[in-house]
Amino acid sequence: MVAKVLADNTGTGMTPRGIAHILNRSSGAVGNACQTLQDRGEAATVSTAPLTYTATATTANAAASVITPAPPPTPRATAPAPPAANPAPPGSSAPPTGSAVTVTGPVKRPNGMDYHPRTLSGMPDVTALQRLRDAGVAALMYGPPGTGKTSVVEAAFPDMLTVQGDGDTTVADFVGEYTQTDDGRYVFVHGPLVRAMRDGVPLFIDDATLIPPTVLAVVYPAMDGRRQIIVKANAGEVVDAAPGFYVVAGHNPGVHGAILTDALSSRFALQVHVSTDYDLAAQLKIDKRAVKVARNLATRQARGEIGWAPQLRELIAYQKIAGVLGAEAAAGNLVGVAPEEDREVVAATVKSVFGTTVQPLALGARI
Repeated sequence: MVAKVLADNTGTGMTPRGIAHILNRSSGAVGNACQTLQDRGEAATVSTAPLTYTATATTANAAASVITPAPPPTPRATAPAPPAANPAPPGSSAPPTGSAVTVTGPVKRPNGMDYHPRTLSGMPDVTALQRLRDAGVAALMYGPPGTGKTSVVEAAFPDMLTVQGDGDTTVADFVGEYTQTDDGRYVFVHGPLVRAMRDGVPLFIDDATLIPPTVLAVVYPAMDGRRQIIVKANAGEVVDAAPGFYVVAGHNPGVHGAILTDALSSRFALQVHVSTDYDLAAQLKIDKRAVKVARNLATRQARGEIGWAPQLRELIAYQKIAGVLGAEAAAGNLVGVAPEEDREVVAATVKSVFGTTVQPLALGARI
């Protein structure tokens, strides 16, 4: 079909993007077809900036007899929401439900673990996030590491794609890049941003504030009214967001290198603080002494006396370590994982709760 478009426009240079528009196909796929035609002598490159192809004497031989345009994308199907447990009183305005569902208990995450929803504005947090997706309101979840930011997003959107942010994240990590196939050809492999936009699924940007602002800017056009990006690395391919595409991000304030820029903050109209639910830790039957240590340190952290307190992640790790090495070793590990500047306070708190002095774990004498 690409050959037919070139043959029908003999003498005219055409970009993969222009051909893709005629065929209603991906410009990445069209680019691959153009390269194949060129390798076979059935197309020729007339320009590299932008990449432009034209027909040769043999292009017509490879051309299809007719062109079958791709069918239009099918909108994302959404299951009807069940009736709310507590319907809104007459005369009140209930928020739209769309794809959101009301939950009454634990929600399975993709890894099979249970997530225990918490309330957000009077409703389960997973339901709130789903309704925000339906309304097109991007959400930023912020709080210390280990508080469950990723867990709530996974529970709300099991079909989401993820970009794990750090200082080395590049634009290619979002949109994709060329890779070499086994037969030596180079093909463009689309990244999670493009796939999420095309499939109409959420994109979770974890540790978004560790990503250089110039890199993160690639997402902005997809989040605003344009809902479109241009993949410069793939011959200017234009990607439009399908219904259901949504962006949610995580931010760890206070982590070295994490910068919440004005541009990023303005894109996320809703910003939710996520802290550890110590009541849940108790419900999970984590050692009450460890939970008490965490609560005490969290109170001191809130007063600005220290910079660190164990979160749910550390408490779950404590319970696992205690099951293998014993409670004293697990308590010593709480001291060992604390930042050096807070370690003395953490050790004193552990001693007051456990009634004994513990040391960070270390190897002993040779057996």
